[in-house]
Amino acid sequence: MDLILWRHADAEEGGADPERRLSAKGRRQAKRAAAWLRKRLREDANVLVSPARRAIETADALTDHYRIVPQLDTGACASGILAAAGWPRGEGTVVVVGHQPTLGRAAALVLTGTEAEWSIKKGAVWWFRRSREEGSVEVALRAVMSPELL
Repeated sequence: MDLILWRHADAEEGGADPERRLSAKGRRQAKRAAAWLRKRLREDANVLVSPARRAIETADALTDHYRIVPQLDTGACASGILAAAGWPRGEGTVVVVGHQPTLGRAAALVLTGTEAEWSIKKGAVWWFRRSREEGSVEVALRAVMSPELL
């Protein structure tokens, strides 16, 4: 299984939190990250998105085939994000578009088995792979891409 955690891109300040839109900078970040992902994702990847407008606008840069999942909203917990994605027992590729600090906590949980306060930059992509090798399960961090590198 591949799990991709994608933090929403830069958003405008002010207003009701669920309705905050991407800033001009955020639209550029989302477009660059989406272009990078599109070259690497399988067509059957599942994209799960927080119901917050900025997360939806981030996902829109990649595809219009995604599912809005309330468990990925701003108040989500790390284990809830992983459960929604089917990690670690799922199959295929799942892209989760969500928020800090929960995505950082989920990344720590995936790699170390313990939640920690890890920071994922706005618009960044963290790509994990779970594989079975000779009877054991391995988790690898395949890529960390920040918008500045794309």
